Parts: sequence; C-alpha cells; structure tokens
Amino acid sequence: MGTSAEQNVQAGQPAPDFALQDEEGKAVRLSDFRGKRVVLFMYPRDNTPGCTAEACDFRDNMERIRQCGAVVLGLSTDNADSHQKFKKKHNLPFPLLVDDDAETAKAYGAWVQKNMFGRKFWGIERSTFIIDEQGELVRIFRKVRVKGHVDEVIDVLNAL
Repeated sequence: MGTSAEQNVQAGQPAPDFALQDEEGKAVRLSDFRGKRVVLFMYPRDNTPGCTAEACDFRDNMERIRQCGAVVLGLSTDNADSHQKFKKKHNLPFPLLVDDDAETAKAYGAWVQKNMFGRKFWGIERSTFIIDEQGELVRIFRKVRVKGHVDEVIDVLNAL
C-alpha cells in the first residue's frame, strides 16, 4: 500500500465532521450522532468479496453493537444506486454513505495510493473509526483484516 492523500487523523482528536448523502439521498452529518458512539467503516467497493464479508459481519452483530450504545455507518466512493443494491441484496441495517469525491476518506487519511498488478491507483484503504459521544476519535483501525474485525470493534466499544 502507498501513501495517504492527506495527513492521518489520530485518536484523541475530534473526528472530522462530514455532510454526505446515504443510499436514499438523505443528508447525514457526523454531528447528527452527538451523544452516541459511532462506528464508521470505510471500504473500497460494494459487492466485492471482502467488503461484502465485512458489511455482513457488522449486520450480523448489530444487536451487540447497539448494546454498546453505538451506531454503524458504512462509507465508500460508490454511488447511491450501487449502495441501494448492495444494502438490499445483503439486508444491511445501517446507512451507506456516498463519498463520491473521496473528500471524507481523505479527511480521515483513508484515501491511499494502491498498487494492483503493477498498476497504481487511488482508493479507500479498509479502515474503521470509533468515535465517542462527544465526537472524538477513540480508536482507528487501518488496513483492516475482515476476519475477527467486528469482535475487535465491539471489544473497544465495551471498554469505553
């Protein structure tokens, strides 16, 4: 993996606010969730094997996450139509945010240069950000490995 397009945010800092649309075109702001914990997971592409496994793991553990007082938000650069199909196909119970210009991914340091088969390109690095009730980043997971990741997230939520 390569370098990030922007400076990486750090745990202990305020989470960069954003105003994006979800898969239904509804406006979603991070600041709307003050008073709740937020699990913001950024993923490269709808309906790819790793991204599908990750989204379904969050889906399958929503009750455990809710018991921690948290909400889940997914984010990629895919468009609303792609997100709608992905959400419906896999019965995902959380908003999927459209970051079509990658500005939010850049603000969080998750927009990185990748290299696949010798071809360099920019894309989202699978990352998860846990944000507390006051809007502060409490934990950042970068280069996420899908297997076991949701359990790691829940462990952090339980420790808060």
